[in-house]
Amino acid sequence: MSGKTANVGIVIVSHSPLVAKGIADMVRQMVGDCVPLAWSGGNVHGELGTDAGGILRAIEAAWSDAGVAVFVDLGGAETNSEMAIEMLGLARAALVSICNAPLVEGAVIAAAEASGGASLAKVVATAEELSP
Repeated sequence: MSGKTANVGIVIVSHSPLVAKGIADMVRQMVGDCVPLAWSGGNVHGELGTDAGGILRAIEAAWSDAGVAVFVDLGGAETNSEMAIEMLGLARAALVSICNAPLVEGAVIAAAEASGGASLAKVVATAEELSP
């Protein structure tokens, strides 16, 4: 999607494919198509878990030259997201941030912020304000 939009992309990562897809559906309904959006849920067998390769594909699908904000549900999702980001190479990895924010609320507020053209730093900061 590089060059297609100036808005920050959003990636949802959950151990559950249903949760990841459901949150992505909520985000899409809130902001429409102006924000690149993708999700990754479950392991390679379609069971509960996460998969670095699937997360990498989601980051690629939501890619924006403005950056990508990644939202994760549990520790394993964060670890596999970090591995996926490393696979991008240093230059592109610098444009991806894992947000320390509640999954649903964080993704929705981040997408709203991104839809207005906010920078990656602003998108992440706004979402992370929701953390306790």
